[in-house]
Amino acid sequence: MAEQSGIIKLKGTLGGISFYKTSDGYLAREKGGVSAQRIATDPVFQRTRENNAEFATAGKAGKLMRNSIQVLLQNAKDRRCVGRLTRALLSVIKSDTVNIRGERNVQEGNMQLINGFEFNQNGKLGSTFFTPFVCALDRTTGELSVAISSYQAAVRIAAPGGTTHYRLSLAGVELDFEESSFNFGMEQTTILPHSTTAQAASTLTAALTTDSTLPVVGVLGVEFFQEVNGEMYPLKNGAFNCLAITLVDQV
Repeated sequence: MAEQSGIIKLKGTLGGISFYKTSDGYLAREKGGVSAQRIATDPVFQRTRENNAEFATAGKAGKLMRNSIQVLLQNAKDRRCVGRLTRALLSVIKSDTVNIRGERNVQEGNMQLINGFEFNQNGKLGSTFFTPFVCALDRTTGELSVAISSYQAAVRIAAPGGTTHYRLSLAGVELDFEESSFNFGMEQTTILPHSTTAQAASTLTAALTTDSTLPVVGVLGVEFFQEVNGEMYPLKNGAFNCLAITLVDQV
């Protein structure tokens, strides 16, 4: 592919060259390739069809996961989040040892491979929240919890400039990839001052379905705010908010 330069940017096809816009700018490439009909029917492209099927499965699973935590994700993601999550889930699909190529899926793969996934590369939980915490799931009661040790926010939370306050959020989702459905639970702290005042040890709990057999994913997030005349404003449109997968549990 080639990058377009000059004042006028093109989109579309001209003289066998396709012009298009991506997150990396305006690009151009020569039009061509194998026809869709041949890829769909020719035995030579059997592996391609299998790869395409599993990529589509990963894309569908990623959309379900993003939708399930949208209330938090809308303020804590980078522009490449969709692609990164799809690639991570494709790795899970490839770890499925039960089904044949082209039919492998997320639920029968090793979902621990996405544990620790950061939704926002601009503000990673791993390099922002330095307070010890432990996530746990009780499937009998359906409670997902995170126990957080006592801490001083100004010491243990690396906040962007201008921060006066912050909030912690725990969310849990049961994901049914076959039915494309989910169950969501969440608990948040109040908006707390980013200061040297000690915060006592605490536990956040998200309520899910009792005795569920579905995969459960837990995420922990940090949001930053600035207080102006008594009002709380999200800092820099959430560009530095953190959200990461901190628990994955499969039956």
